[in-house]
Amino acid sequence: MSDTVEIEGKLFVPAEAAEIAKWPSVVSEHPQPTLTLKDDDLFLITDTIGNIAGLLTDERQGSMGLFCHDTRFLSRLELQIEAHAPILLSSNARKGFAMSVLCANPRIGDRIRAETIGIQRDIILNGGLFEELKVTNYNTQPVKFQLTLSFGADFVDLFEIRGFSREARGQLLRQDQPDNNGSHNGNGAGEHGDNPEEPMQEEENPGRSVNSSHQMNRPEELILAYKGLDGSVMESRIKFVHRQPDYLDGYTGVWNLEIDSHETQVFGYRLQLLTDSRPTNAGDKPGSLVQAKASVLMEEEEWRNAATRIRTNNKAINQAIEQAEQDIYLLRQSWGKGKALSAGIPWFSTLFGRDSIIAASQTLILDPAIARSTLEILAEYQGKTWDEWRDEQPGKILHEIRLGEMARCNEVPHTPYYGTVDATPLWLMLYAEYYAWTHDRDTLDRLWENAIAAMEWIDREMESSGYLTYACKSNRGLANQGWKDSSDCIVDRDGKLADAPIALCEVQAYVYGAKQRLSELARLKKRLDLAERWEEEARNLKNRFNRDFWVSDLDFCALALDGQGKPVDGIASNPGHCLNLGIFTPEKAQSVAERLLAPDLFSGWGIRTLSRLSPAYNPMGYHTGSVWPHDNALIALGLRSQGCIDQALEVTQSILDMTIMQPYQRPPELFCGYDRSEGNEPVQYPVACSPQAWASGSIFQFIHIMANLVPDAPGNYLRIIDPALPEGIDSLSMQNLRVGSTLLDLEFERSGTTTACRVTKKRGNLRVVIEA
Repeated sequence: MSDTVEIEGKLFVPAEAAEIAKWPSVVSEHPQPTLTLKDDDLFLITDTIGNIAGLLTDERQGSMGLFCHDTRFLSRLELQIEAHAPILLSSNARKGFAMSVLCANPRIGDRIRAETIGIQRDIILNGGLFEELKVTNYNTQPVKFQLTLSFGADFVDLFEIRGFSREARGQLLRQDQPDNNGSHNGNGAGEHGDNPEEPMQEEENPGRSVNSSHQMNRPEELILAYKGLDGSVMESRIKFVHRQPDYLDGYTGVWNLEIDSHETQVFGYRLQLLTDSRPTNAGDKPGSLVQAKASVLMEEEEWRNAATRIRTNNKAINQAIEQAEQDIYLLRQSWGKGKALSAGIPWFSTLFGRDSIIAASQTLILDPAIARSTLEILAEYQGKTWDEWRDEQPGKILHEIRLGEMARCNEVPHTPYYGTVDATPLWLMLYAEYYAWTHDRDTLDRLWENAIAAMEWIDREMESSGYLTYACKSNRGLANQGWKDSSDCIVDRDGKLADAPIALCEVQAYVYGAKQRLSELARLKKRLDLAERWEEEARNLKNRFNRDFWVSDLDFCALALDGQGKPVDGIASNPGHCLNLGIFTPEKAQSVAERLLAPDLFSGWGIRTLSRLSPAYNPMGYHTGSVWPHDNALIALGLRSQGCIDQALEVTQSILDMTIMQPYQRPPELFCGYDRSEGNEPVQYPVACSPQAWASGSIFQFIHIMANLVPDAPGNYLRIIDPALPEGIDSLSMQNLRVGSTLLDLEFERSGTTTACRVTKKRGNLRVVIEA
């Protein structure tokens, strides 16, 4: 057969040549809450019972599955008892890499009463997917019933799930099995023939019948496979452990159980992801669920011991901090020898420029090693050539990289894609900020040429207009290339969309900050020519910016300048990003700070992305009225820098209040911009990523805002300037805080309107200056 594919001695044929009956799915008509697990470059999304239903139609259900490298390696994982969904008792995925579910049986005819059979599901991600099921009979007599696990893998590219169209797809494969005569029939492993016996269950249950030949053939392995358009063969290889299925019905494992009163039976499986017969995912490959759990707990403990431990006297806030620590740990993803934070689950589980950089900056207070790896990994992918398809130019920092079939086949330009205007100046800012925290001269020197190339890219792009602008060149690229990158968000006061090339206000502030900070490093490198040039360019940019971006009748900063150099005068949150970087004159900075807290922008839960007075305002809009935690954290940082301490703490408190009302006390990527009123809760954005790196990272930025730390590791000192805790937090401790080579323990305590700080432990010779 010409289309036959051989994988390690096993023959596979196209799926349409080997049609097999599919075990019926049990699907609720209503959207199901989901649970998320993450391990390095793997993530899993199931419903709260641990299932991935076989019909993925609803938007939330459509994101379910086991994913790696932008490919869904498992699109069905469905536990049924006598062809019914189990009854959920409880489920928990707080650890992030492990899920524990307790469920029970529905009524099974007149034979078994409801909720007398307990089922415990334990699922762990670590180098693969592991599941163990413990089934216990709580009846007073033995019971017989059928339990099934149905698997499926569509190997769909994540871009397809997000709505991108494809002209063609690769080929799903089925294992070619010899029949009793030795010829190949194309049927799946263990599939029953045409002479089934009577079903075990009563007629009211739609389960499958049992073939006696399958009672003798207990398969240990099931392989789901796909050959991509690029020729890559991907597999989900499932190996059953403990008790094997009595038989396989297509891709459904069937267990005919007989369990004595109060007896527990155990079974499970391990799923490996392979591409061209090699492991698809990074990391260790433990052999069992017990080994997987031990391995990930050991790695997590090692990371936590090296990270800063931050706690308060407020239990709810501590839960948010602990969850943020957990999420930052989970979102670290391998790229070569280093790890950077992937942006978020499910849509952005990959390396981003802007997102990874901002999250690394937010978490310098927690783990500076994240920033170092992020800088190094992004430097490795720094633009080297001129490529309009990928919006690449020499010196530019990438926007996003993808590894799925559509990227490999150049159906999308993300190999990597460089359509971001802000990642390059943000990389330079992180480069300087990391050095201030660590005094890591080796990394500074190693990446110096990358910094020069990044600044040269900025300067080339600013030549024509004096500002850093963007205009998409790729026919599958992003029209908007700042952090607000949806198509409808850059609007003037009348709600009209701006024309490219667009100069965003916050991007100019990033350039200003980068030039100022790099000028200091240039002096350190004895490049006085660069230091003086960048200082002068920063001064000139500040003068132009305050002239061209200011909208006098609104007494506010324009969101952007359009392609004709005219202000895009929509009232938006973007100018808040400028406050911390010093690009505004003092008077203009004060005006921006006051305007951001006006009721049309500040909802009570946070600052909206767009004023509710705008014709384009939509509280459910992605960037046109929603509230983003990271946006608010950057604004609060700016308010703090302007001496607006009460306002900074008000924004901080609003996002923390929102966070502690979320499942697992985890801040989402964004939420809707409806007003806060007594008795109401924040309104969820339906498809927000959770966890999201810069949302979880914002928790640490808010802590930084309270403590107001100003590190200068090269100068061997740390300034703590006028610390301030919000109401609801009376004390804050930091243990194992790393500044340069010194480790510090700090205690903050609030009394009335003042907050005191003291150093309780110091390992190193860093000077700590506390300024009230």
